[in-house]
Amino acid sequence: MTTTAATDAEESGAHPRFAEALRALGLEDVLARTRRFPEATRTAAEAAAAIGCELNQICKSLIFAADGVPVLVLVDGASRVDVERVRQELGAGKVTRADAGIVRETTGYAIGGVPPFGHRTRTRVLADRSLLAHDVVWAAAGTPHTVFPTDPEGLVTHAGATLVDVREQTA
Repeated sequence: MTTTAATDAEESGAHPRFAEALRALGLEDVLARTRRFPEATRTAAEAAAAIGCELNQICKSLIFAADGVPVLVLVDGASRVDVERVRQELGAGKVTRADAGIVRETTGYAIGGVPPFGHRTRTRVLADRSLLAHDVVWAAAGTPHTVFPTDPEGLVTHAGATLVDVREQTA
């Protein structure tokens, strides 16, 4: 990591790996908009309360295992992921929620701070279309205390995500 990225990460509160990913994508300006909170923003509800936005403006980054292979699912904070829809989308036999060890091994981040990109390993990414309903969404910046704003289309592009419908549908 460069000294500049380390300095930017320290100033913004973003995780250094995530700050480096932003710089590599030419998104240094995102670091200036990254917000650090004294209380954790580990859950979507905590993040929305700290930011002062709607729960569905939070982008959750969730790791699942599809036939044992990690996959990242991005979904709005007010929604739950329909595991059966993820299984069908991937053509997998079985999809389960990944445990904390797999999340950290795959992404390099702890649960509650996983950003939508800038991970340790390359994984398949699915983004629920519900994220596109907003001009701005907020996502974790690599720690349980930091979030950053972004436009949903840019988020999908930078995450290398495929747009899908994988959230639970309400009756």
